[in-house]
Amino acid sequence: MAAIRGPFMALALALVLAGDFHFQFALAYDRPPARKSLFVAPSEDLDSTSPQQVHISLVGQDKIRISWITNDPSPSTVEYGTSSGSYGFSANGSTSSYTYVTYDSGEIHDVVIGPLKPNTEYYYRCGSDSSPEFNLKTPPAQFPIKFAVAGDLGQTDWTSSTLEHIGKSNYDMLLLPGDLSYADTDQPSWDSFGRLVEPLASKRPWMVTQGNHEIEKIPILHSQPFTAYNARWDMPYEQSGSDSNLYYSFEVAGVHVIMLGSYTEFDPSSAQYKWLQTDLKKVDRSRTPWLVVLIHAPWYNSNKAHQGEAESVNMKAAMEGLLYQARVDVVFAGHVHAYERFTRVYENEANECGPMHITIGDGGNREGLATKYIDPQPKISAFREASFGHGEFEVINATHARWTWHRNDDDEAVIADSTWLTSLASDPNCKA
Repeated sequence: MAAIRGPFMALALALVLAGDFHFQFALAYDRPPARKSLFVAPSEDLDSTSPQQVHISLVGQDKIRISWITNDPSPSTVEYGTSSGSYGFSANGSTSSYTYVTYDSGEIHDVVIGPLKPNTEYYYRCGSDSSPEFNLKTPPAQFPIKFAVAGDLGQTDWTSSTLEHIGKSNYDMLLLPGDLSYADTDQPSWDSFGRLVEPLASKRPWMVTQGNHEIEKIPILHSQPFTAYNARWDMPYEQSGSDSNLYYSFEVAGVHVIMLGSYTEFDPSSAQYKWLQTDLKKVDRSRTPWLVVLIHAPWYNSNKAHQGEAESVNMKAAMEGLLYQARVDVVFAGHVHAYERFTRVYENEANECGPMHITIGDGGNREGLATKYIDPQPKISAFREASFGHGEFEVINATHARWTWHRNDDDEAVIADSTWLTSLASDPNCKA
């Protein structure tokens, strides 16, 4: 694979179109300094057809997509079973690749396996018989279920710390509200990111949406946005009736999750808006009593960073009413490199029937933390802190869930904020 890391990409980068009850620990805290960026090279033990950058995602109720990359062509086949070393099932898939200016990607393999049993460990190998064995665990079919939530990951030592903490959390699925690799046109950095997250992303489904760092348009040289993102992180959009990998929905264990695109059209005449209307009408709160939405650019934000951006202000103006009428329980966002949790809110005021908005853009990116906040703190802002970390959203049953934010404090995952939520579907005062 080509590695374009010289003056050309520096020039290209300059041209990029960047686009309820709770308790909290408010101890004095010294914010951590920036840490060095990482580049994860391929292992010397791998050959040209060895699977790299393996990650999995949910497809429908009982299937898993396994994605990986090889340097050279090899079979898009996955063998799998419930015992290590014994593969009683196999599935074939497709291979694709992409070109970005002078970079040619490796062979991108996508194979959907299943039907699979819920909450079950499977062992699998990708491609040839000599492939190393991987293992995954399918999500549960019913409550409880635990989501790890982390945005704006990037590739730094802080990212590694965040991933280490997530790996210890016994989570069932990861939700990522945009800004994955911070490649910013440097395509080998996408390969590095795939290697960095593989130890986690090959074991549990990672469900992602895009952020501004995934756009990667270069005037004249590369006018198509989201080329690498769409090629490498194929999500199950078609299963939810969407026509774009940039917005989709899925259901898992009693939770309906909607992934929205902050950097594609969202006004009332757009395809995304019309799809969202249709998708919300399909939600059956007797089957999925919890309704969760992910965006990248936050609609509520008391940090001084990213104030007044169209992707926040205009998208909120267009879609907030839809989410409120549908009684969405919680909205996760990234973009701002800090943590903030709002009360349930609608139209800038506390509202017991509105969603709780949480900004979780503190995964460890190279741009550092957004440390300056608007004073005084708005009444609707319940907790805010500029620190790296991740969140865990544990849905206990049809009525109650617990949210915790885990600060990366001296490389230990410290719980700095926690709150219990009651599903709006179970609140008689919020019947839609």
